[in-house]
Amino acid sequence: MKLIRTEDAVGQMLCHDMTQIIPGEFKGPLFRKGHIVTEEDIPLLLSIGKDHIYIWEVNESMLHEDDAAEVLYEICTGKSDSFERSEAKEGKIEISAAFDGLLKIDRERLYAINSIGEMMIASRHGDTPVKAKDKVAGTRVIPLIIEKEKMEKARQAVEGAPIFTIKPFVKKRIGLITTGNEVYHGRIEDKFTPVIKAKLREFGAEVVFHRLSSDDVDMETSFIKEALAENVDMVICTGGMSVDPDDRTPLAIRTAADEVITYGAPVLPGAMFMLAYYGEKRIPICGLPGCVMYAKRTIFDLMLPRLLADDPITKEEIDRLGEGGLCLNCNICTYPNCGFGK
Repeated sequence: MKLIRTEDAVGQMLCHDMTQIIPGEFKGPLFRKGHIVTEEDIPLLLSIGKDHIYIWEVNESMLHEDDAAEVLYEICTGKSDSFERSEAKEGKIEISAAFDGLLKIDRERLYAINSIGEMMIASRHGDTPVKAKDKVAGTRVIPLIIEKEKMEKARQAVEGAPIFTIKPFVKKRIGLITTGNEVYHGRIEDKFTPVIKAKLREFGAEVVFHRLSSDDVDMETSFIKEALAENVDMVICTGGMSVDPDDRTPLAIRTAADEVITYGAPVLPGAMFMLAYYGEKRIPICGLPGCVMYAKRTIFDLMLPRLLADDPITKEEIDRLGEGGLCLNCNICTYPNCGFGK
């Protein structure tokens, strides 16, 4: 920065906001930092008591905050068409989703950037659904100017892949097996199936195969295999997931699947959730506990967006859901903008 007489500032760039105060009427920036001073600006600057001002001196080793913000945007998105952006202003760029999908975040790369200093990237939670135009992240360069070397260090820290990606949802064909002697024999109304169908419709998925099964493990296993033979993209089994003697869904899933990821999850509601995969295409088979039928949000709401975006889920990822895995059953549910599951 360089201090000069205001009358000599034409053509120079302001280093900080110039505040104007009109008592009882206005208080705010007359000119923003980064503004290029014109001849017409001089009287206005003098009128707010600025006889001398700081201007930015051109330095080949430094970048202006807005130019540095462009670097951060590229680091975040790789300039992918999955995102939309605001104009760079005051070292900031806001990033939004270009279409509906699952937001993925490379957390290690995000941490690497935020550890460098004098720059920051803030985002919403990863592994959650976003809609087109939803804001997903914002970047900010802290000082007015920053070393080019530091921005190059940021590039190198995340070299090879962007921090953010959006995986579009796939309109999947679902096989649904509703289990339980009480439903199979008509003792009670099936209230589980409508809940699952409604959740699937939110993502454009369709139930193309549906069976009511008793708690007989052979019957349930045969229905799972029948659904797979119909080339469904995912199988969902509802109910029968507890440790009661009549609950046999976990055994049926184990029998039909090739790989069991987990039976149990550190999430409430939804601790008895089960996830397995079948075949080379790794078709998901889910076992849903009874809480999914009546609780507003459960483990299923955390897993479903990922499954419908063809995002493979590991046991470690499920195990890490414990912190934030307690749903508070808020009267006004803001999922996925709450901390649930994160």
